[in-house]
Amino acid sequence: MTEAIAPTLSTYQDVQTFEFDRFKAQERHRSYLGTDDLPSLEALKARLFDYYSMPELLAFLEEKVQYRKITLQFPDHLVSDSAIIAQEMLRALNVAVAPLGSGTDASCASASCDSSSCCKKAEGDDNSERKVWILADTSYSPCCIDEVAAEHVHSDLVIHFGDACLNNVDKLPSVYVFGKSFIDETAFTAKFQELYPDTSSKVVLMADAPHTYYLPRLYERLKKTYPHLAYAAIKLPESNTSVIIDRDAFSSAAEVGLHQVNRFFIGLKDVQQDMEQEGIDSALQGYDLLHITLPEAPRLLVLSTKFASLTIFEPTDNSINQGPFPSLMKRYRYMHMARTAGTIGILVNTLSLKNTKSLLNKVSQWIKDAGKKHYMFVVGKPNVAKLANFESIDIWCVLGCGQAGIIVDQVNEFYKPVITPYELQMALNDEVSWTGKWITDFQEVLRNAGEEKEEKDAEPAVNAEDYEDEAPEFNPVTGKYVSTSRPLRRLQHMSIEAKEPQEDDSTALIKKFSSTMAIRGTVSTSAAQLQNRLWTGLGSDFQDASVNSDEEDAEEGALVEEGRGGVARIYDK
Repeated sequence: MTEAIAPTLSTYQDVQTFEFDRFKAQERHRSYLGTDDLPSLEALKARLFDYYSMPELLAFLEEKVQYRKITLQFPDHLVSDSAIIAQEMLRALNVAVAPLGSGTDASCASASCDSSSCCKKAEGDDNSERKVWILADTSYSPCCIDEVAAEHVHSDLVIHFGDACLNNVDKLPSVYVFGKSFIDETAFTAKFQELYPDTSSKVVLMADAPHTYYLPRLYERLKKTYPHLAYAAIKLPESNTSVIIDRDAFSSAAEVGLHQVNRFFIGLKDVQQDMEQEGIDSALQGYDLLHITLPEAPRLLVLSTKFASLTIFEPTDNSINQGPFPSLMKRYRYMHMARTAGTIGILVNTLSLKNTKSLLNKVSQWIKDAGKKHYMFVVGKPNVAKLANFESIDIWCVLGCGQAGIIVDQVNEFYKPVITPYELQMALNDEVSWTGKWITDFQEVLRNAGEEKEEKDAEPAVNAEDYEDEAPEFNPVTGKYVSTSRPLRRLQHMSIEAKEPQEDDSTALIKKFSSTMAIRGTVSTSAAQLQNRLWTGLGSDFQDASVNSDEEDAEEGALVEEGRGGVARIYDK
């Protein structure tokens, strides 16, 4: 009798089946270092030490011994360098700085020392050594200091690597390490002379923070031929307490200059320090801007409104780009759409900038004074899917960094328009106005709001009860009149007395008697939104025959019956 053999219920498997697939390792291309000819890890470390000015950074940290918990913030394209930088930084700091508990407390006498609670406890303290964390994924814009992620480890100091917006930070001390991205100076000079054959041309040189390192040398090379040449250096204003490592390599020793769009302009002969802002803007319109690397869309739009023309030099392939760039025409359209919007969503896209709370309160007050409703949202990094969940929002107002924290929708991805506080401020004015500017700086927006408030306070007050219902607002985008643009204009409409419940009240859409009262037939954007929706929940796709018995196509819903119970293995009969 033969022995029964169990059938094979799976495919054949051997040792090789459980091994990982082998693949050829690929070296990451680091174009910002200027060369890929790095034969060893030690050569790469030496190049990164020079690129990130590590001797200067380590000297700063050795001097500031109070910073024990240090976080390193890297953008996505520099994360591959973070492990090497963090490892070498820890090795250098823990050798150079003595632990806090290495010595005996001066107030502790050897005769009365308790080894279980005094010196011995200090020696075993977990906080005796410096610790370093890597912030690889930012909460909002990579150019901003990420205080939210740093507070997760109770950080004492944030070191930001790469390009930065240089905005004032609210809480944590911060240090900037820009790096020194490579650029072919000979190729740049040849392209510059090709673009501007006329030596009397007025040109301003500007770059992102890592490439600003080369601007003084390029300026010295070209200014003998081009007397009207200027360049933009990096110099923090006095109100900014952050520190720039190797600052002298990125700034200028000149005391006379113009501070605009987070840069310190050197060589502008047509601009004086005591000029008004209108005179400065008019003078800058006479200059062409040559920018090294392509800025983010919000900053690109700001620069395009400041200068006569804008040209981009890409150092990776020494190419020239002269557009097309984002235009203000769409921003003008969005401003008119904001005038007729009834519900505005305030999208907070930063929690680290210094004036975020002040501007948030100011924007909320603008919307209330205009008789519109608003909601506040914090969704992390915004995208199309997140904002599409809030259907009742007519338009979004984003509060974010002016360099990369503002949404500039050039391909109409978002379902509802996204505007800036400056555009919202113009839209909420009684008179239609358009300055042709595009302001993203929080401080300047608040300053303009203060000036406008003084003008309104000087005007005689008008009693709202003297007016009848508000006239409808004309929407030039759709060519129609809109009567729901100011749902809270006449707040007395919301003073509704609660009535006794009646039998037919069970079919009312909304009944809510509280501080946010909303009742059908009154001024309520939420009720109007639900009434206009084709689908309002389960059972809304058919009509109840008992209510609409006169209609021929009325469909009667099925009665609810008790189904089968139990688990998937055994159901009840």
